[in-house]
Amino acid sequence: MKFAKLAAAALICAVSTGAAIAQRSETSVEDDYLSNMEDVIITELAASDDYDNKLVALQYLENAVAEGRTSPDMVAALDSLAGEGIKTKSKTNGRVMNNFPDIRAKACDILGEIPTKESKSTLLSIAAEDNEPMVVTAAVRSLGNIGMNEGDDVVAAIEFIQHKYNALNPTSSLALEVLNAYEKLAPDVEDKGAMIQSISEIASNGKYVKPVRDKARSLIRDLTSSGSSSKNSKEK
Repeated sequence: MKFAKLAAAALICAVSTGAAIAQRSETSVEDDYLSNMEDVIITELAASDDYDNKLVALQYLENAVAEGRTSPDMVAALDSLAGEGIKTKSKTNGRVMNNFPDIRAKACDILGEIPTKESKSTLLSIAAEDNEPMVVTAAVRSLGNIGMNEGDDVVAAIEFIQHKYNALNPTSSLALEVLNAYEKLAPDVEDKGAMIQSISEIASNGKYVKPVRDKARSLIRDLTSSGSSSKNSKEK
């Protein structure tokens, strides 16, 4: 009798375990299906010629990234949207029909929430090639958020952008994001001298609003004082 009870209990346990495994398997298949469908929808919306469809794609992408559901297809869609009208051009009678700076800027902002080498590479490319200050500003902001600066490659790119716009089209919003990016990247910068020179150009350019120039001066003080402290500690 005791053996029969044990056998019955074992059978019930096995059936329950099997049902749970089957349920988990079914749930996993359903999740994968929904995930793949989402990727397909986002890819098609992003590739559409319609401006509103691209906005919807960005909304999907922003939600997915915020919830940690990033996939390679989503990153590819963001890469495409970040280059909309610059890397991929749709022309009618010689006129570019898909030049959507706000789409590119939003895509750059979302890429800043995905700290990968691929995102960094896309942002560096957009920052160098785009001519719209709002897009370049978003790319610089996102590069600062990602925080990767191997061999000062990102800082060097930002320095080039800062010199370019400082001379041709001083834009306070871009200058502010340049300073914010420098501040975030500073701990890993190998050549702080070049970066401080770049910040000095912002501090001394009267075309920038006063709060931006003040921030530049404050950042120079912080960087030079931290450099002196580091040098003194090494000498001791």
